Amino acid sequence: MEYPATFTLQVKKAQNLRYGENPQQTAAFYVEKDIDEPCVSNTIQLQGKELSFNNIIDLDAAIETVKEFEQSAAVIIKHTNPCGAALADSPLTAYLKARECDPLSAFGGIVGFNREVDAATAKELTSTFLEAVIAPGYSDEALEIFTAKKNVRVMLAPLLGEYIQSGYDLKKVVGGLLVQGRDLGMINAIDCKVVTERTPSASEYDALDFAWRICKHVKSNAIVFTSRDQTIGIGAGQMSRVDSSRIAVQKALLPIKGSVLASDAFFPFRDGVDAAAEAGVTAIIQPGGSMRDEEVIKAANEHGIAMIFTGMRHFRH
Repeated sequence: MEYPATFTLQVKKAQNLRYGENPQQTAAFYVEKDIDEPCVSNTIQLQGKELSFNNIIDLDAAIETVKEFEQSAAVIIKHTNPCGAALADSPLTAYLKARECDPLSAFGGIVGFNREVDAATAKELTSTFLEAVIAPGYSDEALEIFTAKKNVRVMLAPLLGEYIQSGYDLKKVVGGLLVQGRDLGMINAIDCKVVTERTPSASEYDALDFAWRICKHVKSNAIVFTSRDQTIGIGAGQMSRVDSSRIAVQKALLPIKGSVLASDAFFPFRDGVDAAAEAGVTAIIQPGGSMRDEEVIKAANEHGIAMIFTGMRHFRH
């Protein structure tokens, strides 16, 4: 990707916002012209209160997370982080499993789906307080159910069909602008390098693949414990990776024993693996590339943990 000497971006104001991240900040929402890819910028609001600055950021996190999966997926976002995510045969089951991960944090969250929301799912969604829901479609019955919660923002995202992901990621700093390509990289767990004596089982590979796709959307340092289709514990945004591991364990309401772990970047020391082993993890997916990889691999072997290296990290600042 080439970066020109002068970077120019044309965007059109979509709406003024009541305020920014905080009431003392002013804000507006601008969108690019002719957006082909399904995203928060071309969603249609079907009902609910006016969108806030924070709503838009969280809706973006929700739709980008569920776009990682072909199977029916649900994610609950709180302050840009997934606090629960799951795969299932139906949106309702996926949502219930996602909420089971951290129901306390799910309260007041934003829920994303990659399938049409039906009446049963809408009924469950309206049984608790949510800020917004984003999905590629809603049945007529579902929309009728949502009218009982007039403040809930119901967002229609044109997710169905083929599309190409591309574009820039922009981060504003005072006096300047950072421009980078979007983090669209992804590697399937089955294609990763096995670095331990034990190779993951088929079910562990499924779980590792799910964990890696969720971990990509968690703020760094990110540690995610999952089964093959449900998040179990999420540690996000800590300055120490081992602290993220401990927080993920502390927050877990479901059994961690027998789960897998994803880390968005390499383990700098073996303490993260030791903590995972103590919690009952059986397999780990991580980028690798640390000066102490051999020490980390040795720890995994001592605990009988299967470990695979992606060769790709997913820092999210």
